[in-house]
Amino acid sequence: MKSDEAPDLDGVVPLTENHPPGQNKAFKEARQRAHEYVASHKVSAIEQEYLGACIDGIVYIFLMKVGPTQKDVAPWIWVIVGDIPSACLKSFKNETPYEALRAYIEVMDDWAAAARKGKSVGGLAPVNVPATPENAEMLGSRLRFLEQKILPMLKE
Repeated sequence: MKSDEAPDLDGVVPLTENHPPGQNKAFKEARQRAHEYVASHKVSAIEQEYLGACIDGIVYIFLMKVGPTQKDVAPWIWVIVGDIPSACLKSFKNETPYEALRAYIEVMDDWAAAARKGKSVGGLAPVNVPATPENAEMLGSRLRFLEQKILPMLKE
């Protein structure tokens, strides 16, 4: 995929400031958290924004096209927030919200496995808690919930 080529947008809903209508407080807060997380990666602007999945209070999956960025930030990213550590993942052509969440689980599983064993998490996805076995267990239980309950919902 060329660096500026759009991924398949069939499985996502375009977002604007007031769309979707009737946004509840949890959704608005999650969307704001996603914007803040993206801004923390020195992105100049969010040019396009889509909703891939919304499981209120648990997980929100956004697809965003971001403006000029640092060299290591792709122009199309999945932003995953919720009752889990926030993350940005590069988007690939024909990737769905299901596949983005599955990739998120794999990335965070790597962090949890390293933290559980007391190994360095330096080269892994950043998680804003100390890399302790206790935090690894809490994250691991959330990841299992996503894997067992949320992924099947997204696959349908």
